[in-house]
Amino acid sequence: MKKRFYSHGKLLLSGEYAVLDGALALAVPTRQGQWLEVSPTHIPGLSWTSLDVHGQPWLQATFTREQLEAPVGAGPFPAGAADRLLRLLQTAMALQPAFRETCLGIQVVTGLEFPQAWGLGSSSTLIANLAAWAGANPYALLEATLGGSGYDLACATATGPIFYQRDNQGNPNVTAAPFAPVFAEALSFIYLNEKQDSREGIRRYREAGGMDPDGLEGISALTRKMAGAATLGEFREAMEAHEALISQTLGMPTIQAQRFPDFDGSLKSLGAWGGDFILCAGGTQAREYFASKGYTTQIPYNSMVLP
Repeated sequence: MKKRFYSHGKLLLSGEYAVLDGALALAVPTRQGQWLEVSPTHIPGLSWTSLDVHGQPWLQATFTREQLEAPVGAGPFPAGAADRLLRLLQTAMALQPAFRETCLGIQVVTGLEFPQAWGLGSSSTLIANLAAWAGANPYALLEATLGGSGYDLACATATGPIFYQRDNQGNPNVTAAPFAPVFAEALSFIYLNEKQDSREGIRRYREAGGMDPDGLEGISALTRKMAGAATLGEFREAMEAHEALISQTLGMPTIQAQRFPDFDGSLKSLGAWGGDFILCAGGTQAREYFASKGYTTQIPYNSMVLP
């Protein structure tokens, strides 16, 4: 019998980097996500096909019983796509031993609804779907493989904007966020035409010394201000203050200062600085401004975010 699992993509509107150390973050699930379908097959092992947003295979692999049941490899997470997938499957089995037999004589097909380069969570949606299929804790699977704060896993099953915060033990606390901006038409997401490595961004944050308790509370306060902003002006003010605080922590210029100093709206990096999407708030003729600079992937807030 065929089974199907589905997870939404994600965007972190506030709390980047600082969410790792306990700051309150505001995140939103995207309308686009990734599905995973499981069906019986005559192949004795596990057959896997991953489809991109155009329905074309970008990964095809077959794993034997011996590969699946081998001990989880030590050392850094593998670089190759098939090796990474095998490590995820082996780790899911280690977390949920009953999953071992479930994987044999099975064909899996996954499908992305967004381009991989967009950084909306091709890995996190896979982990969420795989954990749901295995009956494993998705946060434990993430921690044992790719690592990270886990906000993206919370977005995978969210039905709207969320507050996300980790306690002192790293356990997630997820609550619905009252973020339904009446100024949504003034918000859009601009793709910077390059993908940023989140793990590299985290490494840079750690090397910079992270953020002290006052800074973490400052980010949490700005998260609340962004979520509760009644006007575009209030939202922009909180956005800009957030950018300034993270800029000071990382020792890096904001995206607006670095690339778009003449833009008359407010811009904010989302997730690891330097790539993927930025949030644009306000500005006159924003679409024409970014298009003239070669940034043609511009998505209105309401077209991107799950309502």
